[in-house]
Amino acid sequence: MAITGLSSLPRLRLHYLSSSSTSSPTATCSTFTKRRALVLGTGLVAVPSLLNSKLFLFDYSAIALQQNRDDELQQEEDRIVNIFQETSPSVVFIKDIELAKIPKSSSDEIMLNDNANGKVEGTGSGFIWDKLGHIVTNYHVVAKLATDQSGLQRCKVNLVDATGKSFSKEGKIVGFDPAYDLAVLKVDVEGYEVKSVVIGSSRDLRVGQSCFAIGNPFGYENTLTTGVVSGLGREIPSPNGSAIRGAIQTDAAINAGNSGGPLIDSYGHVIGVNTATFTRKGTGISSGVNFAIPIDIVVRTVPYLIVYGTPYKDRF
Repeated sequence: MAITGLSSLPRLRLHYLSSSSTSSPTATCSTFTKRRALVLGTGLVAVPSLLNSKLFLFDYSAIALQQNRDDELQQEEDRIVNIFQETSPSVVFIKDIELAKIPKSSSDEIMLNDNANGKVEGTGSGFIWDKLGHIVTNYHVVAKLATDQSGLQRCKVNLVDATGKSFSKEGKIVGFDPAYDLAVLKVDVEGYEVKSVVIGSSRDLRVGQSCFAIGNPFGYENTLTTGVVSGLGREIPSPNGSAIRGAIQTDAAINAGNSGGPLIDSYGHVIGVNTATFTRKGTGISSGVNFAIPIDIVVRTVPYLIVYGTPYKDRF
């Protein structure tokens, strides 16, 4: 509680606290009436001091205001923590691996040992689309697997089940669309209960609203970064050289390894797929200008990739 003596404040004239301008200062100091107490009752309480008969002011209104601010800050922090805790189990860590040799086993499940059987050529992120084990990510994260003709490319996916237990599975390419930098993997989740993301909408996004990115930048799993929607309707290049229109710009940090992870709103709903960042030339460091593919494009594209392996426009 802050206590401020009048000796450190401009000298107060007690007649300001009186109902009469002719009241004696010495009298009002010794006889605080109920009425004068009410005048001070707006948050400042005057208390006669035992030393030198000075007055001290207890600013209860400022204390209450600070307490409210502290409560609001705590609520905001709790909200962000809850968003991460609810969404992070649906985010996966993807490793692009090149095997040293083609395995003899033709089993669908190959236990990939990064050190013994191959080397990690890149990492990325993705998110669980449904409980069948479909994983949405960027095409450029799995491009080597999608175009592999040697039989040496593999994709290892690290997931978390509903109990919080981590496990790894090989990801099989189901479909991809380079024009929108999207791809779908499938992992065998039999015996596991996985949690899919909550899909939102990018139609009504507004510049300035809060957003959050979850992914695995530089291999650091389950990383949360925060920011705002910085711009809408941006145009960014796709892996096949065409343009992706309508991209979301954000200042939430997105770096190498974040690609394919979800951009989420304040409700924990996915509003985009983190895809690209402008980097300072020669450094590889994010400039803070980052982009995500709008979830509305993803919702239109992914079902065709799951069923047909290609986007709708390539079916005919």
